[in-house]
This record gives sequence, C-alpha cells and structure tokens, in this order.
Amino acid sequence: MKILEITAIKPPNPQQARIDGLKRQKEASTKALKAERDRQKIAKAQQTIASVSLG
Repeated sequence: MKILEITAIKPPNPQQARIDGLKRQKEASTKALKAERDRQKIAKAQQTIASVSLG
C-alpha cells in the first residue's frame, strides 16, 4: 500500500460515528429479538409435543 492510499481514509466525524454506532446497536437488537422469539417458539413446540406424547 502506498502512503497516499492510507491517508485517503478519513475517520468519520462524531455525528457519523454516532449514526454508525446506533445502526450497529439496532442490528444487534434485531438479532437478539429474533433469537428470543425463535427460542420461545421452540420451547412452546417442545411443550406441545410433550403434552401430546403424555396424553
């Protein structure tokens, strides 16, 4: 890499850094929400299977 290529990358300004951070936080929250919904769905299905097996 040339020095010119390295210096061409500027760090984001504080406002842009905040937006990027909030986007990452949103993506992480979305993944966590989906994982929890899937976990609850699996738990409910397992409970249903267990009640059908016993009954």
